[in-house]
Amino acid sequence: MNLSNLDYSIIIGFFILSLFIGIWVSKKSGKNTSEYFLSGRNMPWWLLGVSMVATTFAADTPGLVTELVRKDGVSGNWVWWAFLLTGMLTVIFYAKLWRKSGITTDLEFYEIRYSGKMAGFLRGFRAIYLGVIFNVVTMAGVCLAGAKIANILLGIDQGEMLVYSSIIIVIYSSLGGLKGVLITDFVQFIIAMIGSVWATIYILDLPEIGGLSNLLSHENVANKLNMLPDFSNTEALVTLFIIPLAVQWWSTWYPGAEPGGGGYIAQRMLAAKDEKNATWATLFFNFAHYGLRPWPWILVGLASLVIFPTLTDVNAAFPNLPIDMQGHDVAYAAMMTYLPAGLIGVVLTSLIAAFMSTISTQLNWGSSYVVNDFYGRFINKNASEKQKVIVGKLTTVFLMACAASFSFYLQSAKDVFDLLLQIGAGTGLLFILRWFWHRINPYSEIAAMAISFIVAILFFINGKLENPWIEIAGHWQLISGVLITTFGWVLVTLFTKPSTKEKIDSFEKLVFDGEDKFKNVGIKIVAFFTSVIGVYSFLFATGNWIYGETILAISLSLLSLICVFILIKTWKKIT
Repeated sequence: MNLSNLDYSIIIGFFILSLFIGIWVSKKSGKNTSEYFLSGRNMPWWLLGVSMVATTFAADTPGLVTELVRKDGVSGNWVWWAFLLTGMLTVIFYAKLWRKSGITTDLEFYEIRYSGKMAGFLRGFRAIYLGVIFNVVTMAGVCLAGAKIANILLGIDQGEMLVYSSIIIVIYSSLGGLKGVLITDFVQFIIAMIGSVWATIYILDLPEIGGLSNLLSHENVANKLNMLPDFSNTEALVTLFIIPLAVQWWSTWYPGAEPGGGGYIAQRMLAAKDEKNATWATLFFNFAHYGLRPWPWILVGLASLVIFPTLTDVNAAFPNLPIDMQGHDVAYAAMMTYLPAGLIGVVLTSLIAAFMSTISTQLNWGSSYVVNDFYGRFINKNASEKQKVIVGKLTTVFLMACAASFSFYLQSAKDVFDLLLQIGAGTGLLFILRWFWHRINPYSEIAAMAISFIVAILFFINGKLENPWIEIAGHWQLISGVLITTFGWVLVTLFTKPSTKEKIDSFEKLVFDGEDKFKNVGIKIVAFFTSVIGVYSFLFATGNWIYGETILAISLSLLSLICVFILIKTWKKIT
C-alpha cells in the first residue's frame, strides 16, 4: 500500500522522539550498572506497570490473537488467558519478596538461595541460557512478526526491515539503559492503545463489515464468538481450556508469565522504589494485559474472517508475501491495509512501537544477564562500572544481530509461542516452590533446564521431519514435557543435598524479614482467587457489553467490583 506524507511524518516523528529519549537519559544511565539496568531502583509503580504492558504488546501479539481467533474462535485465547493465574501468583506471593532481595538481576537469586560452587555455575549457565539462547528465540519471533507487517504495509523485505529497525533500537536501547526503555515504553503504550482502538472502530465501519451488529451475525463469525470452548467438543475443551488452566499456567516458564516471577518482570520489580510499588506495578500489568487490552485485537481478528474467510484469500491478496511468511497471523496486518491516510500512519507507528518496546526490553534484560551474571561474575570480577556498561552495549548489538538472523528460520507467531512453551514445560513448579521448599538445590534447576530443553528439541525436530519418529499432538507434547521434566527434577532433588542451613537461614532473613514465611497465607490465597476472578469478570463483562448481552454484562461488572472491594480490604496484608 502507498503511505501519504502525513503517514511518513508520523512514523519519522516517532523515531526521532525515541532517539531523543535515549540521548536525554544517556548521561545518567551510563554512570553505573544500577542506573543502566535498574534506573537507580527508584521507579514508580505506574511507569513500571505500563512498561510491562508495553513489552508484552509485541509486534507478534495482535497476529497471535488473530491467528487464534481465526482457527479456534474467541475461546482459542485461553492458551494465553490462563497465564493470568501465573501473573496473579507473582503479584500476591512473590513481588514483595523480589524487591526485598535487593539483587540486580533475578539470576543473583541463585547465590543468595543456594550454597556451594554449583550455585555460581548455575547463575552463569542460566545467564547464557536465558539471556542469550532463550532471549534470541523470543526476539526472533517478534522480528518475524515485524517483518510480516513491514512486507504487507510497507512493501519491504525481511532483511531490509530488520537492518533499519535494528540500528534504531540498538542506538536508543544502548544509550538510555532501562530508564530510556521505560520512558519510551510509556510513550509507545499510549500510541499503541490509541492505534489499536482507533483502527478497530474504523474497520468495524467498513462497508464490507457494516458495523458491529452485522459482524457478530455474519455466518463466518457467529460460531466463533463463544468465550468458553464448546464443552461437547472434547478435543477443543482439553486443548484450549483444561490443559491451560489445569497444567500450563503453573508448569511452564514463558516470557512475561514466569511462575513466581522472573525475567524482565522481575527486572522491573527490582527497579521499583519499594515493595509496594513492585506489587502495584505487577497488579496493574496483569489487569491491563489480560482484562483491558485483548478486545480490539479480537474484533479485528473476527472482522478478518469476513474480508479474508480463508488463508487462501489472505495469500491471494498479497502475492508478494514469501511462502514461509504466510499464515493466519498476517491477517491482522492485512486488515490494516483498509485504513485511510493518517490513521494508517498512527497504526503503523503503534505496531512499530510495539515491536520496539519488546525488543528494547529484551535487549536490556538479556544484556543485564550477560554483564552482571556472566562477565562481571566469571570473566572480569574486577571490571569497573564503565567497563560493564560498555560490555552491556556491545551485548545489545550482538543479541539483536542473532535474533534478526534466527527470525529467518521461523514461520508463525503460534509456532514461536508453542516452541517457547515446550522449552519451559515442567520447570514452572520448581520456580514456585524454590522460595519455600528447602530441598530444592542447584542440581534441581540444572536438571529441569536440561531435561525440558532436550525434550523440546526432540519434539521440534520430530515435527519438522517428513516421516516423524512418533505422531503426537501438540497438547500431548506439552503434557509429556511437563511430566518428564517434573519427574526428573523432583527425583534429582530427592537424591542430592539441599543448601546448608546457614545459607537458607540467611536467605529467609533477607526476604522474609525473619518472620514466618507462611504468614497471612490464607488471606493471600483469598486475594489470589479474588484478583483472578475480578480480572476475568472484567474481561468477559467487556465482551458481553460488545455482544449486547446486557444482563450478563452487568452481572459480571458487579462481580468485578465486588472483587475489587475484597482486594482493597485484604491489600495491607499482602503488601
